[in-house]
Amino acid sequence: MGRGFLLILLLIALPAAAQIYKYTDAAGNTAYSNQPPDGVKAQAVELPPLNSVERQAPVDPPSPPAPQAQPGTLYEALELTGLPTEEALRANNGTFTVSVLIKPRLQAPHQLRLLLDDQPYGQPSNVPILQLVNIDRGEHRLAVQVINGENVIRQSPTVTFTVQRVHKP
Repeated sequence: MGRGFLLILLLIALPAAAQIYKYTDAAGNTAYSNQPPDGVKAQAVELPPLNSVERQAPVDPPSPPAPQAQPGTLYEALELTGLPTEEALRANNGTFTVSVLIKPRLQAPHQLRLLLDDQPYGQPSNVPILQLVNIDRGEHRLAVQVINGENVIRQSPTVTFTVQRVHKP
């Protein structure tokens, strides 16, 4: 098997190593061939070496440096909207959404994380509309943080609100 494979490789490589000849045909045109024609004076052509490219390992472009802003200075505005502060929030099943006002837009890889009663709530997200589900009735505190991994970039002011739910006996 090894010798047969070697023979096949040699047969494939032979045309690449063949000699090229230059001559003038009967009509006076310059012609090239891999065999010198009979009865015609042919000149061997020295070909330059074949171009080859060595494969190089792919190089990842350098990642841009992370902004080194002080916490809170990257975003000029961050606040929760859509929560009533003067009256109770009526949510019979305890489910409601809040919106986040953020300027400028949230930058990658930053995410938004809600804090409900000073504890992280739900999964961090990059969407500025956040849903809360099955929140108990009563008074709560809610804030939103811009995070990068576990680092807090900025936190909104805390909003205190009351959830009103229908009590079914």
